[in-house]
Amino acid sequence: MISGDILIYVSAFLFVLTVVVFFHELGHFLVARYCGVRVETFAIGFGRELFGWNDSHGTRWKIGWLPLGGYVKFWGDESAASTPDNTQLEQMTASERSVSFHHKPVSNRIAVVAAGPIANFILGILIFAALFMTFGRTTILARVDQVQPGSAAEQAGFMPGDVVLAIDGDRIESFTDLQRRVMLSAGESLDVLVEREDQQLNLLVVPRVDEFTDAFGNVQRRGLIGLVRANNPEDQVVEVVGPLRALSLGVQETWFIVDQTFVYLGRMIMGKESTEQLGGPLRIAQMSGQVAQVSISALIHLMAVLSVSIGLLNLFPVPMLDGGHLVFYSIEAVWRRPVNARVLDFSYRIGFAAITTLILFVTWNDLVNLRVVDFLASLFS
Repeated sequence: MISGDILIYVSAFLFVLTVVVFFHELGHFLVARYCGVRVETFAIGFGRELFGWNDSHGTRWKIGWLPLGGYVKFWGDESAASTPDNTQLEQMTASERSVSFHHKPVSNRIAVVAAGPIANFILGILIFAALFMTFGRTTILARVDQVQPGSAAEQAGFMPGDVVLAIDGDRIESFTDLQRRVMLSAGESLDVLVEREDQQLNLLVVPRVDEFTDAFGNVQRRGLIGLVRANNPEDQVVEVVGPLRALSLGVQETWFIVDQTFVYLGRMIMGKESTEQLGGPLRIAQMSGQVAQVSISALIHLMAVLSVSIGLLNLFPVPMLDGGHLVFYSIEAVWRRPVNARVLDFSYRIGFAAITTLILFVTWNDLVNLRVVDFLASLFS
């Protein structure tokens, strides 16, 4: 039974991560080819090559033994992080420079680098759209059935029958919208517009921090005000979604992930959210296996969320990430000369240290949340 669960977890994790990484690197690859850049390697995974092949353009497509990412290596790159090989660049012939990534106009390099995260956003939008077209969109009116005694909602003056129309001026179309807005607003004052017996009222409510264990046994934190939604059949609408509407909803879901990520990071910086919520590869593997046991559609939905999240993460202005490269190329476009090689080298070292530290931190979080640390401690106690 345990080996079967592990097999599901590993298989689901590899499926989700491989698809997301492949589309990210494919974005880089396609735009590079369009711009006339020679691509030496298209790799999924790191480390020793398990198997691979060469295409008609001389690109080596390969699978590495460590399936925790991927990269596209261009002609003139020193490493998988696309750092320039200055010695090779100086010795290139005119024909070699014509296909070298680092000799292309800065506009081309910006397009190639940005294409990876953009591909992740497009994948997320298309997956969300496909799910909406397949299952439709169910909307439940944000009507209150019960107000829990002693809750923040009771103190704010909510009453059964209230319909939430807006929060801080943002329209609320469903109870799901209400939940999403409240979840990441613990400790903040929210101005809620409600409709009560054909009248509109403004109520001020401060969500409280609620710690709970989800269906998969993971401890989560969220804002909670203590409202229970009504189950009136007339409040539920199932919308049949066509292609254009599905794409629009896919864009909305993608933007929601981006927006809430920045909200969470902002609250974490201000000390209003715990860093324990940050997860790494082990948490992704756990979530992949858990949702795979629920349904394939749930696993596909998780893939869309991770694709958008990875696309956004890669846009952060950290050297070695796509966002860091975009910062350097933008500076070059403004100054009309490349950033000094020694500055780049120092920045890449700082970026590597920062990324390594983050990986170690989230992995430690994973080990703690998965009770691995407690288990190891018990062996030596």
